[in-house]
Amino acid sequence: MKDLTRRRILVTGGAGFLGSHLCDRLVDRGDDVLCVDNFFTGTKQNIYHLLERPNFEFIRHDVTFPLYVEVDEIYNLACPASPIHYQFDPVQTTKTSVHGAINMLGLAKRCKAKLLQASTSEVYGDPEVHPQREEYWGRVNPIGVRSCYDEGKRCAETLCFDYHRQHKLRIKVVRIFNTYGPRMHPNDGRVVSNFIIQALTGQDITLYGTGTQTRSFCYVDDLVDVMIRMMDSPDDFTGPVNIGNPGEFTMLELAEKVIALTGSKSKISYQPLPSDDPKQRCPDISLAEKSLQWRPNIQLADGLKKTIEYFKDQLASTSG
Repeated sequence: MKDLTRRRILVTGGAGFLGSHLCDRLVDRGDDVLCVDNFFTGTKQNIYHLLERPNFEFIRHDVTFPLYVEVDEIYNLACPASPIHYQFDPVQTTKTSVHGAINMLGLAKRCKAKLLQASTSEVYGDPEVHPQREEYWGRVNPIGVRSCYDEGKRCAETLCFDYHRQHKLRIKVVRIFNTYGPRMHPNDGRVVSNFIIQALTGQDITLYGTGTQTRSFCYVDDLVDVMIRMMDSPDDFTGPVNIGNPGEFTMLELAEKVIALTGSKSKISYQPLPSDDPKQRCPDISLAEKSLQWRPNIQLADGLKKTIEYFKDQLASTSG
């Protein structure tokens, strides 16, 4: 007989870096988890350890096509999230954000499910306001090389709130700031994985511009915790809510930390700044603190140590 108290949860992009950690937490909590991924950036390796769990199921599927399943909650994480990946096929990136959101919102409407949309700090573009609060509408170039991701995510937010207003759909929108940790793709072009791989292999650390541009970095365990808190929060709290770590570091400071923690002899190489690259990116998380009673716990040095160990193991397994 079916356990009516156990939640049936769909995680799109569930074999990706962030999605796989979310699946871990939900499976361990006892939920029935349906992981959906097309393996564009996700990998089976990220979820291999879950395949034998009785409350975990995987479907290979592209969210730009409808999906017909029965679920109670949907975490919509499907979309390449690094510039290298989302600029590889920008049209498909926009389709994933927009068509994917339409399909998942339609599924939520049919099932009367609650949907959490994984949005991004990129909706703020290259911000004129610092740190970024949820009330800020952003400064996004609508025709630039990053627009496929930035505008796709902005449109997905629009769709969520239109479904909420028009169809009374229960929605949650989180704006994710830079996240790092084990299972990051080694070639995704993100600064943490870039610096660690370069340091461990003795390559020059590539710094763009002067290295004075800032980012904030949230360890993946902290981020998964707040996403689940957001989903479990009262229905009248829709967001959007910033989630990330407000600790701010320059790219040069990050490079120096990685070099010190790896014991690398890598030198720093300065390269031209990419187009539309934000100069500052830091969340104001006061809304998450107040409404979700959440604040990140893991310090950058501690999270970097765990991430470095993961990449050391990955490099050892590929070279061996």
